Amino acid sequence: MITVEEALARCFALVTPLPAEPVGLRQAAGRVLAEAVSARLTQPPFDASAMDGYALGRVGSAGDRFAVVGEAGAGHAFTGTLAPDQAARIFTGAPLPQGAATIIIQEEVDVDGAAITLKVDPRPGDHTRRRGQDFAEGDTLSAPRRLRANDLALLAAMNIPEVRVSRRPVVAIIATGDELVMPGETPGPDQIVASNLFALEAMARAEGAETRLLPIARDREEDLRQVFDLAAGADLIVTIGGASVGDHDLVGKVAADMGLERAFWKIAMRPGKPLMAGRLGASLMLGLPGNPVSAIVCGHLFLVPMLRALQGLPQEGPRPARARLAEDVGPAGNRVHYMRARLAPGDDLPLISPFVSQDSALLRILTEADALLVRPLGDGPRHAGEVVNYLPL
Repeated sequence: MITVEEALARCFALVTPLPAEPVGLRQAAGRVLAEAVSARLTQPPFDASAMDGYALGRVGSAGDRFAVVGEAGAGHAFTGTLAPDQAARIFTGAPLPQGAATIIIQEEVDVDGAAITLKVDPRPGDHTRRRGQDFAEGDTLSAPRRLRANDLALLAAMNIPEVRVSRRPVVAIIATGDELVMPGETPGPDQIVASNLFALEAMARAEGAETRLLPIARDREEDLRQVFDLAAGADLIVTIGGASVGDHDLVGKVAADMGLERAFWKIAMRPGKPLMAGRLGASLMLGLPGNPVSAIVCGHLFLVPMLRALQGLPQEGPRPARARLAEDVGPAGNRVHYMRARLAPGDDLPLISPFVSQDSALLRILTEADALLVRPLGDGPRHAGEVVNYLPL
């Protein structure tokens, strides 16, 4: 058995980032920016008002009187030049008039017809957004990065209508086993409903992948081979179940017969020991265990990082956070243990409590969990209050 870190490194060694493609800004949400983008203009393009009020021809002081000689609105500049004793009514976003020394907000003046009297002492440059305060022409948005809504707003302000993003990875998901039926079907007396493939598909889609759910592969070599054939063209083939050593665990054998170059098999972790990865033709392959919790935990640890790496994001696993144990826990054993756990508020760090049962077939506990408490290989007993690592769910 190899460590989780070594297994993840071998997974990354299989990955070649996908090529980039151009997309319009409206299609770019959630995609990974492949190339840095430079602003085509400066923002703001001019000194502008940050508030509704009056632009003053000089700073002045409380009691000073100014004649209001015009108005500036967003998209409608005041075209004249302010003399020292003049002011212009101005609204948020409007260009600062020529000759303006500062802006005073409307609540800080008394209005008398076409004149105003200051009620406070303004300061130079008050309530003014300076040209280029946000960004200047040529400033860049760095890559790679997954584009969020805020990034799209910035790109639009930079006058960028189209960006180059990594192609979406195509993931083919294959559930295996005679015991499985799809949701909505009536299971036989010795069958169960397939569940973990839906979690894995959702995880892949959340990372920007296109997914293909293939038919359940039955426990016959010819049937599994046919479903593998349907996965042709996928960037990543994910199998669920059949990766262990039982008489009906055929994934490794059939994949090897079809040319799988296996990078590893079996990891010193719990849950999820029977896991394999490699390359099958032009596709990457990740063989996950069949137990629902095992498959989903391995999805967080291996599937998600591989999909990110395929899209050019940094090659790194999930980043642990820190918490304090809310109760004593026993030794971890000879494998890294990812324990389903609950978080609660604490004084300095969250408090974490593992569930009593860690059976890898219990989905309800996984649904109720909001963290995986990470117990390192060989970790001894720990006491309440000790600081530990966890992975958020």
